Formats: sequence, structure tokens, C-alpha cells
Amino acid sequence: MSEIERKEEETIEAKTFSGLILHTKVKVIFNTLLYVVLGPVLLYGILHAILHWQSHCISSETKTVTIEKEAPIFWIYANNTETGYLRHVLLVLERLGFQRGSRESSWDLLWAHDYPFTTISNDLTNLKRHQKVNHFPGCGYITNKVLLSTTEGKHLPAAFKIPDDADTFLKYVAHNPNKSFVQKSNSHRGIKIYETSELNLAAKDTFIQEFIERPYLVDGYKFDIGVYTVITSVDPLRVYTYKGDVLFRFCPVKYYPFDPENVDKYVVGDDYLPIWKVPSLQNYYSKLGFSMKDSFDAYVKSRGEDPWKVWHNIHEAIRDITLKKEAQIKQVVNRYGNGRNFFELVRFDFSLDENLNVFTMEANMSPNLSSAHFPPNQLLYEQVLFNLFALVGIGQRVKKNSLSIRTVKEQEMEVADKNIVIAPELCALCEDCFRLECQLCKPCFTDEMKLILTQSYLENQNKMDYYRIFPPSVTEINNMSLTNYTLKNQLLMRWYQRKCESDFTWCT
Repeated sequence: MSEIERKEEETIEAKTFSGLILHTKVKVIFNTLLYVVLGPVLLYGILHAILHWQSHCISSETKTVTIEKEAPIFWIYANNTETGYLRHVLLVLERLGFQRGSRESSWDLLWAHDYPFTTISNDLTNLKRHQKVNHFPGCGYITNKVLLSTTEGKHLPAAFKIPDDADTFLKYVAHNPNKSFVQKSNSHRGIKIYETSELNLAAKDTFIQEFIERPYLVDGYKFDIGVYTVITSVDPLRVYTYKGDVLFRFCPVKYYPFDPENVDKYVVGDDYLPIWKVPSLQNYYSKLGFSMKDSFDAYVKSRGEDPWKVWHNIHEAIRDITLKKEAQIKQVVNRYGNGRNFFELVRFDFSLDENLNVFTMEANMSPNLSSAHFPPNQLLYEQVLFNLFALVGIGQRVKKNSLSIRTVKEQEMEVADKNIVIAPELCALCEDCFRLECQLCKPCFTDEMKLILTQSYLENQNKMDYYRIFPPSVTEINNMSLTNYTLKNQLLMRWYQRKCESDFTWCT
């Protein structure tokens, strides 16, 4: 190779090498620029996609959390909700996680202070299973003072509906010339003892009632006893009383020397004397911290008397009244389906005579739950309500934004078929459903009977400080003739009997 060719080749190689270096530098610079410029863009795109996906997931999770944090809804039906008489109802519902809604909202609970079935009945005819209403259609058969007092009953003073029973009343007076009487109306105002000649025997919607002249006194004061009672079902009937405490209200003036012109001696009014101002009871109640009931029981025992008689007869009186009114209430309830959406909180008021005999005076629909006059009563009212909501399944343990969205699994967790079936030795022999007790076996369950037993089971689990008085204790059921009751009442009492056989906690 000539010198000239060799130099040309070296020149070409040098150029090529220089070109490769230049190309490599350009490539590095280009890649660097690409990474610097486009990298963040690509990275941004990738991160944006990831964040978008995470956002979607978080959004879904957040939505779920938000739903769970939404409260079940109640609404109030009353002429005036701003007066404070519903304060404790609102407070307890708020503590239980409820949110106040309106008639148009997807509500879970209707709390009606006034009787709702005359004006908003259309709202209450097609209720969903989870919706609850705090009154029974037809509850007026119990709470109407004329209808209640003129019912024949063992623990009801003689009473006469006026003007319908005016002639019967005059005959009663002729045979009992030494008895005293008061005339009352549904308003429960203006009660006073009158001479027979002063009674208005033409006054409509009133009744004349025999006056209990020799009442049981504490430190000389007459009093009445308010017992909070809940009806959770009719046909079959289920009735509970609140055992945590009762309300004692004393007349502000001592009974003796008796003066019929001074009604403060014998009529309990709004400004009654509270238990903490009664000398023989204030030590138990205020200093030692006992309930009103326990304070009274201690006082009665200190006199060598038995308070059990009082509470036994009070329960007997409530059972007697609710059983007598059940058929009438059921007729009204039938217009609203099977009636399993309703419950009723009533305060029965009783008086005692000097021998501790019990007399039913009245039953109050929407009883006063305001502590405005007597602030120490706040705890009583709120415990009555708190225990009530547990009993009827509103203060539930499974929390949801609505009582309507509980899943099947959640419902089974609270009560499953195995919790309500009874008597395997009996059900194994049931070849058909004609035998009465076979209707309590799973193959014979109707939808309604299963619902009845489910509600009964849950009430027993959640009754807290409520005591079931009907169906009564199994000891009492065993001594009763069940054929005197409706078929569903018979079945429910049989069910309690069988539950008691396998678990003694069901016996009372």
C-alpha cells in the first residue's frame, strides 16, 4: 500500500472513529435530553394512572365509610316539637346514633307524641319490615280514660259512663250511700269530690268513679304510682313493665284532716310533692341512692308489711286490662297489616288503699317524659327510653345507616332458626301441622309465625330492665287454661314453656 493510500485510510478511520464518538455523544445527549424532558412526563403519566386507580379505590372505600357513618332516621309527629317535652326522647335517640329526618325521608322510626292514625294513616298502611312506630292503632281502648275506667276489672274502682250509665249509677248509690265519688273526663282536669246531687249526670264523655277514701299514706301524704309499660305485640300479646324504677308522685298537702274542698289533699297534680321531699323516703332515695321503688319497698318493710303484694297485683291489673282490650285493638290493627311494626309505651297510674290493695286509675298514652319541673327525674326518663329502644330492636347492636339494610347474615347472627325451634322430641314426631304444638316446628312455620318467634326471641335477649308480664312466667302458664286465649297467644305461651324446659332463664 502506497504512503498516500495508507494516509487516506487512516484519515477515513479517524473520521469514522470521530463520527462514532460524535454519534455516541449525540446519542448520550439525546437520551439524556429524552430522560430529562420526557421522563417526568412519562413518570407523571404513570403516576397519574396509579393515582387515578387508587383514587377510584379510595373513593369507593370512602363512599362505603360515608354510608356507614350516616345515621338511621327518625321523625317526630307532634303539634309542637319545640316546647321541651320531647327533649329526652331526642337526646336518647341522638346518643343511639339516630339522625332527625322528616315525613318525606326514608325513616326508620316514627315517634308520635300525638295519636297519628287519624291524620297520617296513609303513611302507616304499607310499612316496611324495619320501620317502627311508637303507637298501636286502637291504643285508645286502653288510654281513653272513660273506656278504661268503665271496664270491668278486679283492680278497677267502680265507675259509670255518663250519661249512658246514669240510672245504674243511681242504683249503686242507693245500695252504697256512704261512698264518695269523683267525676272525670278524658282531659283529667277539674277532679273533685262532689255530693251525689252535685254530679252532672248529663255531661257527655265523662264518667263517675268511686273514690278510695282510706288511702295508703307515707308521712301523711297520699300518692300514686306510675308504672312504665310497653306493649310490643297484639295477637299474640306481649307486655313488659320497666323494673328499673317507677314514678312516685305525692300530693303536696297531707291527707288528714280530710277536706274535700282542698283537692291538693287527694289529687296528684303537675306540681306534686317529689319523693326526695318526703321525710321517710328521702334518706333511702337521696342519701343512700336507692330507686323510688326500692325506697318505698324499704319503708313498707319497716312497717312489717309486704311490698311484693303491691307489685304482683299491679302486674295482674296490667295483664287483665291489656287482655281485655286486645281483641278491640287487633280489629283496628288489621287495617295496617299484621301490626308487627308498632309498639306502645304507656304509663299506668295506680293508687293504694290502707291495706295495700291496688286500684288502676288511668293509662297515659305518650306519658310525660319531661324533667322540666323535676330535673332529678331525668335519669329515670332516659333509662326508660334507652331500655325501651333496646327492647323493640331500635337501639340495635348491629350498626347500620338504616335499619333496612341489615344483611341476611347479620340477621342470622342475631337470631337464627336454631334459636327459635323448640322440643326436638315433639317435632320429630310431627307428620303434619294440624297438632297445635307442631305449628311451632320449623317445617310448619308460616312467615308470620316465624316473625312472631323471631321478635319474641330478640325481645327476650334485649329486654334489659324490662320485665315480661305477658306471656306470664311459665309457673303461671302451667296453672292456666290456655283455651281461654286466642290461638296465637296459646302458641306463644307453649313456646315459652318449651324454651323454659331447655333454658331456665326463659322461665320468667
